[in-house]
Amino acid sequence: MEANKRTDGWPLVYSPVPVGCIFLCYLFIIWVGPKLMAKRQPVNLKPVLIVYNLAMVCLSAYMFYEFTASSWLAKYSLLCQPVDYSDSPLAMRMARVCWWFYFSKVIELSDTIFFILRKKNSQLTFLHIYHHATMIFNWWAGVKYVAGGQSFLIGQINSLVHVVMYLYYGLAALGPAMMKYLWWKRYLTTLQLLQFFIVTVHTTYNLFADCDFPDSMNVVVLAYSLSLIALFSNFYYQSYLAKKDKVRETDKVH
Repeated sequence: MEANKRTDGWPLVYSPVPVGCIFLCYLFIIWVGPKLMAKRQPVNLKPVLIVYNLAMVCLSAYMFYEFTASSWLAKYSLLCQPVDYSDSPLAMRMARVCWWFYFSKVIELSDTIFFILRKKNSQLTFLHIYHHATMIFNWWAGVKYVAGGQSFLIGQINSLVHVVMYLYYGLAALGPAMMKYLWWKRYLTTLQLLQFFIVTVHTTYNLFADCDFPDSMNVVVLAYSLSLIALFSNFYYQSYLAKKDKVRETDKVH
């Protein structure tokens, strides 16, 4: 599969070295960060978190609009959409929003740094680290080789989910007084799972349909979606269903 000449020279795309260095730095921070913070007080990041989450809501909303508008105007098919490798305005518009989506995944690595600085080490789960670390590689490949086509749906749905997700985090950052209004966290996890199911069904169809989109990319996306379904399903069970079972068992004892 040849590199997309339109995007090959773009920042963080031309070579796997920059994204590889970002990945290694990310792992190093995860390894050394909690150790450096062990004897320190948590850092008060309330103003930073409010601004950061609001900015991510705006960026996610912008990307959702661009994915939707670009695909609608170009009359994309939801069942089979090859990549438009031309330099037409709509093709370049789609390629640009794919790059912004990729760059947003680099920005989102900040989520982990904020957890470390606030000493929320319980949030540094395998799911969190795996999801953040792998998305930057997946979308580096996406922008470098298939900036558009079938991949638009992943960015479109994920951007919409992240509008809701970062809105939740932004409201939570305002303090304990907001918690009574954030009863819908469970439904946020459900929404995240729903996106993976949609992507899985969509990718499975395209893998077996006669569609001019690289099967290698479909295989990677399918495997990745299935892994996230497994991990998020386990998170959902441990966070919501297992806790209910424990409460019921406690009630029986009393």
